[in-house]
Amino acid sequence: MNSPLNKELVDAICIANGLRNAKELGNATIRQLVSVVSDIERATGERYVRMEMGVPGLEPSKIGIEAEHRAIETGIAAKYPAIMGIEELKREASRFIKAFINIDVPDKCIVPTVGSMQGAFTTLLACKQMRDERDTILFLDPGFPVQKQQCQVMEIPYLSFDVADYRDEKLGPKIEEYLRSGKVAAMLFSNPNNPSWMCLNERELRTIGELATKYDVVVIEDLAYLNMDFREDRSVPFQPPYQPTVARYTDNYVQLLSASKIFSYAGQRGALIAISEELFEREFSGFERRYGNGHFGQSLIHKILYCLSAGVTHTVQYAMTAMFKAASDGEFNYIESVKEYGRRAQRVKEIMLRNGFHIVYDTDCDQEVGDGFFFTFGYKDMTGEMLINKLIYYGISAIPLSGTGSAREGLRGCTSSISEVQYDELDKRLKLFSRDY
Repeated sequence: MNSPLNKELVDAICIANGLRNAKELGNATIRQLVSVVSDIERATGERYVRMEMGVPGLEPSKIGIEAEHRAIETGIAAKYPAIMGIEELKREASRFIKAFINIDVPDKCIVPTVGSMQGAFTTLLACKQMRDERDTILFLDPGFPVQKQQCQVMEIPYLSFDVADYRDEKLGPKIEEYLRSGKVAAMLFSNPNNPSWMCLNERELRTIGELATKYDVVVIEDLAYLNMDFREDRSVPFQPPYQPTVARYTDNYVQLLSASKIFSYAGQRGALIAISEELFEREFSGFERRYGNGHFGQSLIHKILYCLSAGVTHTVQYAMTAMFKAASDGEFNYIESVKEYGRRAQRVKEIMLRNGFHIVYDTDCDQEVGDGFFFTFGYKDMTGEMLINKLIYYGISAIPLSGTGSAREGLRGCTSSISEVQYDELDKRLKLFSRDY
């Protein structure tokens, strides 16, 4: 690309996708932006440097694929999968959690879901329903925009703040400001963080856990990028260091684990909800009134989850079983396989900085933020919306941080879809952009 794309053509494609023009891209949903960019690529023949969507860019695990092949040949396609999950998966998932997080979650407290999207939807609704007097979710932002969209769909009130401004000793007092109201049912965060790639440390997780116990609030811990803080090696099963987790400091937790990023198995939509045994067995008045049974685990699985999907596809469950087992046995170093994202992030950041861009979330408490699946970037004093509205003409796509609950201006970039041959082209396009702006 030697010059920006034709403005009239790009604007026409934006309009065809439900926007008034390219200036509205800052308010588009992720999937809407994906559609716009795909249409521009088809119309112009120009391949975008695509950083807008967190789709794994590595080969899926062959261990999973082979397990699916074996399973389908047994005839299980004719049978409905059990909503609770197959026993082999629950057993190996429990072992995997012990191997890489070092906490004990009984088999009965683990249930497969159709991706972490379904896991989050189910858990958010359960937390909203379990007590009539508590109906609000507190997001420790920035975060995955669709989880707030899920709250909007279910009419669940939510609050949020940018955790980057309240690290270490500032975190507890800030969270307590919200919990004192007695309205908060659950807190949700991702670790590593989507989009900033900051990582909450054990001190901060202890604070969150202790406050969750004090105010009897559920913590939903999104571990989509489990152990992908590559600043330390967590690849050896059953040996420290382990994934930091709030589960060491409270019994009020639910974890979301996904095969999408861990095993590059996104297309098969396999994930898990892991619930502490104490929370799983608790009784809640809201469930009792609504379902005639106050049991948290039974209400979440047999009332809410069952209505969303009558079980996760049998073959996917066998695939996850095989991948969890191989990782726990030390036969499959899943962390080594995803380190490529860190290498890509490092190269893209170097190109960005060389062309006048800056990293928005550049520090992680007392150290530099790590390199991984996501990173954040900005340009001069442009807002995120302004920046994407201009970059779209230069064959570069990303999403504004405003949609993630960030208090800072800029864009979220994902490294997964960037190929080796695109680094020079990205450099060329950013040089062109910085020349013009």
